[in-house]
Amino acid sequence: MSTRTPHRPPGTGTAAPTVGATVGEPCVEQLADALWDAVSVADEHTAVEVVLGALDRGVDPESVLLDVIARVQGKVGEEWAANRIGVAQEHAATAINERAVAALSRHPAARTTPTRGRITVACVDGEWHALPARLLAEVLTLRGWQVDYLGAQVPSPHLIAHLHRTDSDAVALSSSIATRLPTAHAAITACQAVGVPVLVGGAAFGPDGRYAQLLDADAWAPDARAAADRLALGPLPRPRGDHQQLDDLPHLADQEYTLITRNSASLVRAVFTALQDAFPAMRTYSEVQLERTAEDLAHIVEFLATALYLGDEDLFVGFLTWTAQILTARGVPASSLPPTLAVLARELKDFPRAIRVLERGAEALTPVDHSTAESRS
Repeated sequence: MSTRTPHRPPGTGTAAPTVGATVGEPCVEQLADALWDAVSVADEHTAVEVVLGALDRGVDPESVLLDVIARVQGKVGEEWAANRIGVAQEHAATAINERAVAALSRHPAARTTPTRGRITVACVDGEWHALPARLLAEVLTLRGWQVDYLGAQVPSPHLIAHLHRTDSDAVALSSSIATRLPTAHAAITACQAVGVPVLVGGAAFGPDGRYAQLLDADAWAPDARAAADRLALGPLPRPRGDHQQLDDLPHLADQEYTLITRNSASLVRAVFTALQDAFPAMRTYSEVQLERTAEDLAHIVEFLATALYLGDEDLFVGFLTWTAQILTARGVPASSLPPTLAVLARELKDFPRAIRVLERGAEALTPVDHSTAESRS
């Protein structure tokens, strides 16, 4: 490992594309193509013109949000994963899409009067990918809800303080990265403790919402349309007030998650030092490559801890195989991953659940570790 490996496994792009009834219409496809052409070259002026022009021609604002902007944002993530655009281009494209959403919200076609209840929309603490939550907030506004959009990275105490000051019918909580799920669990439990039900969404909760159910969220939706449809059906069930996190995940009693998380920095340092013997190519790395390797190790430990929190080995396996693909796409040998897992296993020899997760990861890497290239970036 010697390149920055952003910790977003498959399906965790900044905003997943949302498919609706109008996706197949040539007009929407052409709009998406035109918007992509603009954001891919950082042409904000043209991007906003595409969006506002669509509204002027009578295209439904919700369709522009979900079938055009979200669809293009999904492509941004795909192009980054394939190493066809860089991090700076990805950030620029995302920023332009956010500006396009803001422009849409001020267009006369998007003006609505609240006729329903009040929903708080927020990202969990540590979650910087705010566009999915922003898209949901705009869709709910279009459908007549009064929306309190709190944006990215909302610490749970501040979220709860907001709920005490308002009369929200529900919280819509968004997370794109699985390593934020322990924090999401705390936020869900805290909201429920003050009597406010929680609907969750985002790639972090799994394509089938498995982690939403595991963390005892009151509802889950795969996309903004589905979330708005679910809220329109009627009030979410009121949560019970005595719910505790350990009730959902009794395996946490073994303290493996807590101990690894608490000692993650020293664990990364120990693995980094030992890896220079286990993976000799690392001795020739530049300072920049060594720095990125340390970051990659931190991500691996973070995903291992999250898998232990959830009791789900497949989460770690999916992250590892995705990481191998990302490294290979960037000309970096994924052959560094198996020795990394072996060193981690030695350091965690007294953690039986962690050892099982690492063994599963090593087994999964065997068919995907095809890269023997010595080039590094």
